[in-house]
Amino acid sequence: MVLHQKLSLVAILALGAMLAAPALAAAQETATDLFARARAEAKAEHKNVLMVFSASWCGPCKLYERFLEDPQMKSITEKAFVVQRIDVGEFTSESRHADTPGGVVLRTSLGAEGEPGYPFLVMTGEDGNPIINSYRNGSTNANVGYPASPEEIDWYLAMLKRAAPTLSPDDLAATQAWLDKHAPH
Repeated sequence: MVLHQKLSLVAILALGAMLAAPALAAAQETATDLFARARAEAKAEHKNVLMVFSASWCGPCKLYERFLEDPQMKSITEKAFVVQRIDVGEFTSESRHADTPGGVVLRTSLGAEGEPGYPFLVMTGEDGNPIINSYRNGSTNANVGYPASPEEIDWYLAMLKRAAPTLSPDDLAATQAWLDKHAPH
């Protein structure tokens, strides 16, 4: 009986380790690995890449995530982009969330200066070269993040027109209508 209990405990521990292994492997993926995979997928699908640099505690990041996950916006966004999320700015005291290793370095290499704010968006070609980012009119003091004001929504639509020319006027109008409707007041 004791041997059976010990074997059962060993089996449970082994099963737990096997189930945890994919989560540990995913947590250890670097930003560079994730970006490379997104570029490969974009190339295969003839799309560009939308890099979303965000943090779990960030309110505007959660709003942008809601935008990306809305069924209508998701279908429009995924016509033109492979979306890749990278965690940056997480608190080291928070054990449930961690930065994606290399995330800040990748964000900087794609055009962010200093701490640009959250979320920071970069639209790249399938080759990984930045096309445009969420610095409104190129001003490093004006990261749009979640597009809420009329000026920010205009910039986000300009980003889409530049980096996603395959989106139709109807797609752009639907995006604007969604953002207008869901703008925080």
